[in-house]
Amino acid sequence: MVLGVLKGAFMFTADLVRHLQVPLELDFIRVQSYGNRMSSSGEVALIKDVEIDLSGKDVLIVDDIVETGYTQAFMLRHLAMFHPRSVKICALLWKKALLRVEVPVSFHGFTVGPEFVVGYGIDYAEHFRELPDIYTVQEQ
Repeated sequence: MVLGVLKGAFMFTADLVRHLQVPLELDFIRVQSYGNRMSSSGEVALIKDVEIDLSGKDVLIVDDIVETGYTQAFMLRHLAMFHPRSVKICALLWKKALLRVEVPVSFHGFTVGPEFVVGYGIDYAEHFRELPDIYTVQEQ
């Protein structure tokens, strides 16, 4: 079971599932902790829940970025209520220097610095998701 995290990981999730060589189910969850800021508020809101039964399934959460770990910790606690067999986290980017909560990231693409990034699905105030690559942004 692949569980993409909206909205930031939609491009990464689509590219990843096209390359997996196993049968899978796909669903999405939407959580929010940034709003229109360049840093996490530390509070995570569930906007859209899973729609497929996760009971007894191996779940791979596909996220755009692990920064503080608050979002991933929230999702792990939330998904436990559905009694999956296992849950692993796959993140495109990991900002290890900003981690505040230890979370078990099983797979990650790149470790990045503390700079704010956009592109490839990742936004700033709902802008820049369409960019084909990942870029850093300076706050003005």
